[in-house]
Amino acid sequence: MVTKKKTEAEEVSVEQKLIALYTLQNIDSQIDNIKIIRGELPLEVQDLEDEIAGLETRIANFNNEIAKLNDEINERLNAKKESEVLIKRYQDQQMNVRNNREYDALTKEIEFQNLEIQLAEKKIKESNFRIENLKTDIEQAEQTLNERKGDLVAKKAELTDIVTETEKDEQKLIKKSLENEKLIEERLLTAYKRIRKNARNGLAVVQVERDACGGCFNKIPPQHQMDIKMHKKIIVCEYCGRILVDSDVAKTVNEKMK
Repeated sequence: MVTKKKTEAEEVSVEQKLIALYTLQNIDSQIDNIKIIRGELPLEVQDLEDEIAGLETRIANFNNEIAKLNDEINERLNAKKESEVLIKRYQDQQMNVRNNREYDALTKEIEFQNLEIQLAEKKIKESNFRIENLKTDIEQAEQTLNERKGDLVAKKAELTDIVTETEKDEQKLIKKSLENEKLIEERLLTAYKRIRKNARNGLAVVQVERDACGGCFNKIPPQHQMDIKMHKKIIVCEYCGRILVDSDVAKTVNEKMK
């Protein structure tokens, strides 16, 4: 069975091999693009989910801070009431003092408690101001949160549609890729896969454009260009190792794949 496959491959002309290789490259590039598209969307979904989680945490922290500030306000109000009670008590005691020293001492206590009331009122005012700012921050964060949740729903729907659609297309392309591999001898196919694996963009077979390699863009010597046009042997770029085809092969493949 292996011998039969080798014999069939040998009977295929170099031009047919080049056409099969360039066709395979086009098919595999389409598969690559599908994987790229499918690969980016889950990351976008993950980014949105992370942003939503961050916003929810931020809102929760704001609410916790508001709760603490309200507790502090209540403590300050209670302290203010206690100071007011003490002031009333000291004022009543001043009516029954026996000397100026006792009167002055009570006066100082009254002054101190008035300062405590002023401090409490200042802190209450500051806390209320901070609460108002936090409420504004919460409102803005909730607005952004709702927008991101809407974006997430849309992006998940888009991902589902693309995955469903691209899976079918990918399976068809994989089938076509395997069919084209049969037209290529094992040694050449192994070289093609090795080059694709090492190439950053997955291009193992490229067209000569403007006298340069379509992969690395280095100039190709005139003699090599002539050999490429002759379709008598497989020519690779001496700089990047990619398999080179001319415009005739590319045109044949492009018309066949329309």
